[in-house]
Amino acid sequence: MKRPEVAVGAILFDDSGRVLLIQRGHEPSKGRWSVPGGRVEGGETLKAACARELLAETGLSARIGDLAEVAEYIDAEHHYVILDYLATHPSGQLAAGEDAADARFVALAEVPEMQITAGLLPVLTRAYLRVFGE
Repeated sequence: MKRPEVAVGAILFDDSGRVLLIQRGHEPSKGRWSVPGGRVEGGETLKAACARELLAETGLSARIGDLAEVAEYIDAEHHYVILDYLATHPSGQLAAGEDAADARFVALAEVPEMQITAGLLPVLTRAYLRVFGE
């Protein structure tokens, strides 16, 4: 087992309250839907890593806001400590890129019907309430 790696995720909502999800193109959790994100590189701030991963996987830029959640992913080959940040005001042309097989904005009500990564729905629900307060 490798040492834990620091990773970030962007929980990005559009003005309609839809959340941006990517379909993972690689392991771990290949084929499952999650928020865009990835490893933090040496010398990179957490927010800069979040913005870089968002752009690389979706073609979008956004305002990276406050820390929303801290999570862990552990399996036989990986151990990630994941810091998910709230993001708003998307700009650019949405297109799946880099590690993403697909990317789309979806209504929170549609998320339970998707094959998502473990524990994602409560994270998205809490983030939605922080951004929209409903």
